[in-house]
Amino acid sequence: MPISCCSKATAKAATRSLAEIRAGGGAGFTLVEVLVALAIIAVALMAAARAASLGTSNVSELRLRLFAGWVAENVLAEQRAHGEWLPPGTYQGRAQQANMDFTWRENVSLTPNIAFRRVDIFVYVAPTEPGSIESPSIESHSAHLAGFLTQPQEMIK
Repeated sequence: MPISCCSKATAKAATRSLAEIRAGGGAGFTLVEVLVALAIIAVALMAAARAASLGTSNVSELRLRLFAGWVAENVLAEQRAHGEWLPPGTYQGRAQQANMDFTWRENVSLTPNIAFRRVDIFVYVAPTEPGSIESPSIESHSAHLAGFLTQPQEMIK
């Protein structure tokens, strides 16, 4: 007869408690469950960080477009205030708004009514090289304003 260090009752009790732990009777989580939970949390935090960074970049783009729109409105308002009657053509210049440099291009065109001129103003972020006014494409503008100039009273016959 083989010699056993444990009785059958002790072995049965140890087996029963191990089975109960595996069936969920024990407290705590397994290592796999903890790792899966950490992976889910990591993915959620990365998504939140990406959303926050996109929101930050959108704010700076909106700020740039707002200032570019103000530049366009200022150009048109100055022309109206001075009573300028520009001949049809393209004009360009530079302006600064909120310590940012912008380049603007203005297209003046005739309208069916001879007392009005259509003015399209496109505003771009200024080129980085000082002293140069580039001619960027219309697709890359930061702001566009369409307005009208009226012929000054002293020019009307």
